[in-house]
Amino acid sequence: MNDQIDSLDWTDEGVPISTRFDDPYFSLQDGLAETRHVFLAGNDLPARFAPGFSIAELGFGTGLNLLTVWQAWRDSGIEGPLRFTSFEAFPLEIDQMRTALAAFPTLVALSAELLENLTSTGARLADLHFDLITGDARDMLPLWQEKADAWFLDGFSPAKNPELWGAELLNAVGAHTNAQGTVATYTAAGHVRRSLESAGFDVERISGFGRKRHMSVGRKRP
Repeated sequence: MNDQIDSLDWTDEGVPISTRFDDPYFSLQDGLAETRHVFLAGNDLPARFAPGFSIAELGFGTGLNLLTVWQAWRDSGIEGPLRFTSFEAFPLEIDQMRTALAAFPTLVALSAELLENLTSTGARLADLHFDLITGDARDMLPLWQEKADAWFLDGFSPAKNPELWGAELLNAVGAHTNAQGTVATYTAAGHVRRSLESAGFDVERISGFGRKRHMSVGRKRP
């Protein structure tokens, strides 16, 4: 197996666990509800949707976040494509993604549409322009030529995947965020909040999902 492909274990409930990081890809309780709470509500979506809206993400994983926000975009009726860019060091194989996403019946049709069109660099559909940037985000994000209106910070936990939560990388997130852009993440770790503050965000700790008491959201300062 390619060293850049993550290998998985599975819980009895069908939740994929990264063997590299010993961490689940989504909530053991309800991954879809978690995504809606943390990343959509945390970025005030879909209320902020507008033509040309751009989302960027650290940690593509199973593609659950993309599918959830794409469904919300499609339901909103906004004209034109949603722009979504994800940075992923260890992409899953298509069959792994398909198995993981089967846990979400309401997304089955959309996931099939995505996976039928997915290449190693993303997918182009009428209402979705998705770019998948493979490699270490610490190297790849500074080279990115665009900015996002909203960020999903969804790497594995800071204790197990510290590379995605360092101050230098989060500073690059700030530099690649449009004015009044937002950021949301499931973690409330103090060093992450401080780094986001230093990167130009006003950061707030709010109620988390499920067993997580808190999470973090931020808005780019003018």
